[in-house]
Amino acid sequence: MAAEWLLWGDVDASTLPKVSLHDHLDGGLRPETVFELAADAGVELEAADPDALGAWFRERADSGSLVEYLATFSVTTGVMQTAPNLERIAREFVLDLADDGVLYGEVRWAPEQHLAQGLTLDGAVEAVQRGLEAGVDLVRQGGASIRVGQLVTAMRHADRALEIAELAVRHRDRGVVGFDIAGAEAGFPASRHRIAFDYLADQQFPATVHAGEADGLDSIRSALLDGRALRIGHGVRIAEDLVVEREGDDRSAVTVGRLARWVRDRQIPLELSPSSNLQTGAIAAWGDELEDHPFDLLYQLGFRVTVNTDNRLMSGTTLSRELALLTEAFDYDLDDLLTFQLNAAESAFLPLEDRESLVDRITSGFDAIE
Repeated sequence: MAAEWLLWGDVDASTLPKVSLHDHLDGGLRPETVFELAADAGVELEAADPDALGAWFRERADSGSLVEYLATFSVTTGVMQTAPNLERIAREFVLDLADDGVLYGEVRWAPEQHLAQGLTLDGAVEAVQRGLEAGVDLVRQGGASIRVGQLVTAMRHADRALEIAELAVRHRDRGVVGFDIAGAEAGFPASRHRIAFDYLADQQFPATVHAGEADGLDSIRSALLDGRALRIGHGVRIAEDLVVEREGDDRSAVTVGRLARWVRDRQIPLELSPSSNLQTGAIAAWGDELEDHPFDLLYQLGFRVTVNTDNRLMSGTTLSRELALLTEAFDYDLDDLLTFQLNAAESAFLPLEDRESLVDRITSGFDAIE
């Protein structure tokens, strides 16, 4: 797929060094792997072969509704209930990131969804970590390098957030770099899990929160106030707090509301996922084409925007594809794409010195292309 995504006619987007911050493990399986594992896992498929299965995921996810979009995950999580399967899927996840030019990736997933066949929470995290480390070793054997960290996720409609937060902290020195909440957003604000976020703050453990995707400004506000989010998962609907008084590049033409100003002025990263945001209807207020996505407006106004895939299987995408689509939609150049990657590197849940090293690697990689 990567070779199809050329920039300005001659630059292969897959050769650009990248950082992936918002990428779900259960949304990043290879169709071939789902197809192969489904029979033994007792998962029925509505497809006769892997290609048809990949198309099925994309078609079902392209619903304009986050709830319908999330319904496809019953298939992927269905084949992710054993340690061997989790290890394989995590290993392949790393290899696919490396093939797409990713130097650092954070993989988020919800261990509580993988206990149906007897795994414990800790056992599930350990299985995924073994798979990630095996993938990193294979990349290294191939002459490249990649670093990957886990974001342990709690499902916001459940009542296990504190337990999952404690799980994440328990594994903080064994591959887990942060905490997240995900799932159906509307009606389930971060405030429902305030005790978990209080615990994480007490432990000085970083959190990102899905917000501003299927719900609006109040959800983002709760993510910041109750969740103490250091990043916002998606966050695209922060654009509801912007009033465009006239079209054009003049920033004075846009009135920035108080919440949006807080997010922008403090450079709170937005984990934007353009293709996914189209599929789930997150940008329905602005239109139904990529050109309607408020990504460019947010970028021009100085928000710390990052580019992500969200769920590569459901969107049939890669980071290279997302960058190419944005370049086509908004006429970005290499400097813009470099900015997006530096934004992501500086927002990673890594120690300062590691973020600085990552920034240097990305800058050197872009300089080599120029």
